[in-house]
This record gives sequence, structure tokens and C-alpha cells, in this order.
Amino acid sequence: MNVHISGSDQKVVDAKVGIYDCDIHPMLKKSSDILTYLDKRWHPYAKHYMDFLRTPFLGPTPYPKASPALSRRDAWPPAGGPPGSDLQFMQEQHLGPNGIACGILQPLFPNASKQRNVEFAAAMCSAVNEWQRAEWTSKEPRLKASIMVSQEYPEAAVAEIEKWKDCSDFAQILLSPKTDEPLGYRRYWPIFEAASRYEIPVGVHVGGVSGRPSSAAGHSSYYIEEHHSQVQAMQALTANLVLEGVLERFKNLKLVFIESGVAWVPSLAWRLDKMWDKFRDEVEHLKRPPSEYIKEHFWFTTQPADEPERPQYLREVFDWIGWDRILFASDYPHWDYDDPRYAIKLGISPTERQMVFHDNAHQLYQSRL
Repeated sequence: MNVHISGSDQKVVDAKVGIYDCDIHPMLKKSSDILTYLDKRWHPYAKHYMDFLRTPFLGPTPYPKASPALSRRDAWPPAGGPPGSDLQFMQEQHLGPNGIACGILQPLFPNASKQRNVEFAAAMCSAVNEWQRAEWTSKEPRLKASIMVSQEYPEAAVAEIEKWKDCSDFAQILLSPKTDEPLGYRRYWPIFEAASRYEIPVGVHVGGVSGRPSSAAGHSSYYIEEHHSQVQAMQALTANLVLEGVLERFKNLKLVFIESGVAWVPSLAWRLDKMWDKFRDEVEHLKRPPSEYIKEHFWFTTQPADEPERPQYLREVFDWIGWDRILFASDYPHWDYDDPRYAIKLGISPTERQMVFHDNAHQLYQSRL
């Protein structure tokens, strides 16, 4: 959203709600700033090599392009730097006017977790986490960080989780959906075991890089197709996590799917249930229909909110998922940002609004806050 709204329209959704925004993207003022927090052993490596990712082409962004820096035109800080890099400007433009009581940071850049050199990836993840605490959460109590981990190096990922498990600055663990192998494979289970043991929610933000296309049909020609295909990757991940038995094994695991939409969830669950009914002898480790695992272990953010011609259709989707599983997210400062005053274009009751904009996230993250 690139429209600047001023004057009498500058009102908070409901000051009494105290909004939880589950998707805010912080940025470095300049890429070299991460060196302040990176182990000095890796400084020469970072200066000479830095990003070596599993991308099929030279220089692509792992997050679909749409506008400069992916962001709203009015999100560029007056003091300089890219959108999302200025805490004071974020406070003035988003946190204050929109009555944000708590914002969950989702750092996308630098792409620390997906470096091919897994030891460097682990060091970069640690640096990103130190940066989040030093530059954001320690200066603004309304903001909470995400523990970025090197998911292709599970031992290091677990060590990073254990480092921050008792720090209330961190609300969740952040994973990318695009891994070298499907995320439900046993090689990644140590990460889920740590998340389950310490009762830390796992956020999975759409996007990432794996060297493979988002769609099973192959690489797309246009960004619009790539943007859409990201959701297909999230559907595949949902099926994989359920069918591999991750949610049967780790019964208190909580998964937050961020920026992946919601309209696809019921139809995927229905199809999985039908297939499970026919092939359940192949997956004897699943004790219940797939839809039950999805309803019990998954939460979904609103942005990008699906907007059918008839709002009733979206209400039916929310009804199926459960109103207690829907979390508001703005995606600030990106171009498709959802203003909380206008998000979710269907008539919802005060009780439902309270749940989506505050209560659900508060309950999900309360042990971390």
C-alpha cells in the first residue's frame, strides 16, 4: 500500500485492543553494519564472499520483487537508509499511529540462514540475532525478535535456540520454508525438538531460496507467477510436516505460517484427509486425520489477506481454520502492507476483532513475553 493517509483518517483501529502485529521487517542501514555483531573470525570471509546462496540465477532476490526495496514509497526514512532501518521512523509511522502493543520482527536480509557455507550461516544468524536485540528490542519494548537459525546445520541451530531460550526479547524461532530437503525430514527434527522442549513457537515466513522453483511446474517467467507460487511451496510444506509425523512426534509444537495466505488451508486439509483415509496403512505413525493436526498446530497471519468478491467466503475460511488461529500482520514496510484500519474486509464482530488483532497472538506468545 503506497497511499499516505493523513488528517481525520489517522485513527487507531481500537485503542483498547492494543494490536499485535506478527510481521514487521527490520533492515540494516547498510549491509556492512552486520560486521559489528559478526564474530571477527568471519570478517574477511564476509567482505570477500558474503552471499553464496542456492539461487539458480545470478543476483535474484529470494523475496518477490514489486517496488524499490519491496516497500511503500512513503516508508523511506527521512534521515536516510532503506525502509525498515530507522526505529524512530517506524515508531512514528507505524507503531504509534496504529496502536501497536507488540510487533514481531521477521528479518529477511541479510539472508543468513541460507548461506551454503553452514558455519558462516550459523555465525551470521548469531550476528542477526545480536543485532535485533541491540538495535531494536532493547530500545523499543513493543518489539520482539525472532531467533534466526542455520537450519541446514541443526546442531548449530539448536545451540542458537538454547542461547536465547530464556531471553524475553525473542518471541519465536524463524525458519525458511525452502530447505535443502523438505523441512519435515528427520534431519531437521532436532530444531523441532528444541522448539517443543522450550515451548517456543516456530515462525515460517514465505519465501527463501533452495535452488529449486517454488512450483513443481518449474521456474516461472514473471514475478507475478513466482509470487503466487510461493504459496504452493507453503502448501507442500504443510503436507510434508503432517505426513512425516513431525506433529505426532512433537505434540506441543506451534507453527506460525507468515505471509502465506489462508484460503488454501481448508481445501488442502480436505484432500489430505481423503488420501489418508485410503492410504493410512502407509503412514501408520499418523494416529489422526491430517486436518486435525493442522487445526491443532498451525496459526496463520492475515497478510496478504485473501479478498474474494463475497466476503462471506473468507469468513467461511476463518470459521474452518478457527478464529483463534488467525493473527494480524501488517508486513510493514513492504509495498503490500496491510493497514490495520482497513485489513480483513468482512464484517467481523468486536469479539472476533479482539481475537485477531490481540488475543490470539497474546495467548500464543505469552510464555515468551
